[in-house]
Amino acid sequence: MASAAAAAATAAATRPFPPLSFHSPKFNYQIFAPISANYPKTSVYPRRCISVSLTDPKPKVSGAAAASVATAVSVTVPVDTFVSRFAPDEPRKGSDVLVEALEREGVKHVFAYPGGASMEIHQALTRSNVIKNVLPRHEQGGVFAAEGYARASGCPGVCIATSGPGATNLVSGLADALLDSIPIVAITGQVPRRMIGTDAFQETPIVEVTRSITKHNYLVLDVEDIPYIVREAFFLANSGRPGPVLIDIPKDIQQQLVVPNWDKPLQLPGYSFRLPKSPEESHLEQILRLISDSKKPVLYVGGGCMNSSEELRRFVDLTGIPVASTLMGLGAFPCTDELSLQMLGMHGTMYANYAVDKSDLLLAFGVRFDDRVTGKIEAFASRAKIVHIDIDPAEIGKNKQPHLSICGDVKEALAGMNRLLEETRTKYNFSSWREELNEQKAKYPLNYKTFGEAIPPQYAIQVLDELTNGNAIISSGVGQHQMWAAQFYKYRGPRQWLSSSGLGAMGFGLPAAMGAAVARPDAVVVDIDGDGSFMMNVQELATVRVENLPVKIMLLNNQHLGMVVQWEDRFYKANRAHTYLGNPSREAEIFPNMLKFAEACDIPAARVTKKSEVREAIGKMLETPGPYLLDVIVPHQEHVLPMIPSGGAFKDAITEGDGRAAY
Repeated sequence: MASAAAAAATAAATRPFPPLSFHSPKFNYQIFAPISANYPKTSVYPRRCISVSLTDPKPKVSGAAAASVATAVSVTVPVDTFVSRFAPDEPRKGSDVLVEALEREGVKHVFAYPGGASMEIHQALTRSNVIKNVLPRHEQGGVFAAEGYARASGCPGVCIATSGPGATNLVSGLADALLDSIPIVAITGQVPRRMIGTDAFQETPIVEVTRSITKHNYLVLDVEDIPYIVREAFFLANSGRPGPVLIDIPKDIQQQLVVPNWDKPLQLPGYSFRLPKSPEESHLEQILRLISDSKKPVLYVGGGCMNSSEELRRFVDLTGIPVASTLMGLGAFPCTDELSLQMLGMHGTMYANYAVDKSDLLLAFGVRFDDRVTGKIEAFASRAKIVHIDIDPAEIGKNKQPHLSICGDVKEALAGMNRLLEETRTKYNFSSWREELNEQKAKYPLNYKTFGEAIPPQYAIQVLDELTNGNAIISSGVGQHQMWAAQFYKYRGPRQWLSSSGLGAMGFGLPAAMGAAVARPDAVVVDIDGDGSFMMNVQELATVRVENLPVKIMLLNNQHLGMVVQWEDRFYKANRAHTYLGNPSREAEIFPNMLKFAEACDIPAARVTKKSEVREAIGKMLETPGPYLLDVIVPHQEHVLPMIPSGGAFKDAITEGDGRAAY
């Protein structure tokens, strides 16, 4: 997916792209080994959010010639100089070097849980006047919080864990960050070097364990390498297609004394050469010609557009092309805009899926043609010419072959097309297409049924949207509540919607909200969660309380694993196979009592069971200072609709029914 990094244009209407991914295991090293390149020296810090640019932003070379042009990469840094608390020639522990390296990257918060192999790092953190540790109550909570921090801020999140089980507890978060292209740096303690490979206490080869779920990882074997490795890790995490980077540091390295060298230049010739260059103007002109020839164009935008929201909005203003968003792309274009079709895919709107099905030109920007979007791949956009822009060449043609592709940064491509449109004053008229889609909006709006005073979960989210003016940061767990939050909350801007999309990791919502609240303390942060997902990381209520984070938890409690129940209803004759989460011997009671969890952590909480009381209850939740838990009891028979069955096509969409009927 696209991100704010170097961009390149490559027209590939007929020839396939090389199978190269910035997430490829081929880029992972077990042991750090320096390689040479002519990188500019940088000794100015902090430099946490990194931007990469070509020396010539508009190279006038052909695609073939561009392959032979060496790429010069510059790192944009602020002008204020970092002041160390150590004298330049003063020896200090490796753990202190690590903490100072993080400080030099602009890190202000880490999510770190201590253990035997990481104690030295925590001791060093207590000596830092810059970095605050937000102590999670489980390492998985820590890595999800780091993700929430990164998703909400756009800067890498940092988590730290000890060796063995502490490190392995990071695995789900690392896999999630890889699939969703989220920049995080995970640091793990490791047993001393002499004990590696001896099956020592709490030893796991975490580099090997995480090799295929990180963008890059390191095992530090020389204390003098720490400054360079940390700089390189942040650069890799945030450049190209972002992703997670892991640094594994043996305990004896943390304890060793050293005088660090902060001025060693970055040395990444292979990686920098693969970073895409700026798009060629001729390729952008080809896209504009395709738009001119089109009658029914649609924009299909994903998480790769999060850093190019402004350029995307301008492009839509200039062209009048309607926009369908992926789950990851929600907010890149305002859901309230008349040209927004909202989300497409399995649980997308009927009109978004209709638009893609009937389109003659699909502009796929910062997306990867995920199966939950496309369904039956052969039937997806089968009438359309496809233009695919993405920063990762491995995504081009991986699932769906485009007619025209540009491997590069969506932000630069959009800016270039906007400039061409403004210079030529080109005007498009897609009014008849928009009228056709407006008819579909009127015919198939997102809706739900009400049964007496039972609370429709969709209604609760609508009320939350109204009371927050659509400006809150929303996190979610995974399941029905996640889809309803995507459908019924109208996101106005980027980085409002935090969701485990590719991996679908339950337990993500609460710790992600925790990280977002740390990154953006002035924002309203609400975790829309389900009872199943919430209980997977319920221990993080303790962190929320101790840190006094103003996280609001709106729990849509149906006493079931709702999405699995929906599939049981539709495809398994409603046979319940371990999807009831309550107490079978006392089904009339709400179990467990979520209010008791909140009470145990001294967090104010309330329960609402009637639709007529929802607005007042949500208003009180938002008005109460600090954290708050609202337990919203909803019927388990509700289904997320529309629904295109897995592997199905638009013609197979389900728009009616719920668990109250038999199938």
